[in-house]
Amino acid sequence: MTFDQAEFEVRCEWGQQGVLQLAPISDVVVIIDVLSFSTCIDIATSRGATVFPYPWRDGSVNAFAQSVGAEIAEKRGGSGYSLSPVSLLEIEAGTRLVLPSPNGSTLSLATGSIPTLAGCLRNSRAVATAAMGYGKRIAVIPAGEKWPDGRLRPSFEDFVGAGAVISHLDGRLSPEAQAAIAAYQGVRPSLKHLLKQCGSGKELIERGFKQDVDLASDMDVSDCIPVLVNGAYINHADQQLG
Repeated sequence: MTFDQAEFEVRCEWGQQGVLQLAPISDVVVIIDVLSFSTCIDIATSRGATVFPYPWRDGSVNAFAQSVGAEIAEKRGGSGYSLSPVSLLEIEAGTRLVLPSPNGSTLSLATGSIPTLAGCLRNSRAVATAAMGYGKRIAVIPAGEKWPDGRLRPSFEDFVGAGAVISHLDGRLSPEAQAAIAAYQGVRPSLKHLLKQCGSGKELIERGFKQDVDLASDMDVSDCIPVLVNGAYINHADQQLG
C-alpha cells in the first residue's frame, strides 16, 4: 500500500495508525514513548519487574490486575509506582505491575502477534541490536501525545527517540526513517537541554517532574531490552542470561 513503506526495511510512522500500517508487514515493532511510558518500562524491567501495559485507568483495570496477579500503578505524583520514571527506580525484582497509559500502552497492545519492544533514549542501542535479531523488516513507532480533543500530537521527544534507535539499525531506510535520524543527529549535542524545552518536557517540569525528564534524557545508559511476552514487558536481556 502507498503508506506502508514496504519497499524499505527500516520504517517509521506515527501512533496507532502507524502500528496498523506497519506491524502486519514487519518482523518486529519498536514502540517509542520517551515521556514517559518507554522510559518507565526500561527502568522497571531492568530491575526485574514485569509490566503489563493497559490502555486506560478505568473500571476495567481492577479486574484485569486481579486476573494477572498484579498491582496497579497510581496516578503520577502519588507515593507508589506510577508513570513517573522516578517512582520506579527502586521497584523490587518480581513485582508485577499494571501500567495504564493512553499512548505507549495502547500502541503496545495493538501490535498483535508481532514481536514488540519498548525503546527510549536510555536503551536505544540495546533495543536496536535486539530488533535486528528478529529480522530485517523493522517498524519504529513514535507514539506521540494527544491534544485535548484526542487527536495525535506529534512530539519532539518521540521523533528524536525513534531517530536514536534507527541510527543503530542496518538496512534500507524509508524517507520517514531518514528524517527521524536527521532530527536526532541534529539535536544530539544539546538533547538534554532541548528535552526540557520541548512541549512535553515543559509540561512535566511545570507539574514538578523535572527529574523524570532528566532520567528520560540519559543516552544509552541501559542494556535493558524490554520485550512484550504474553501481554507483559520483561527484560529480554535477563531472559537470555537465564
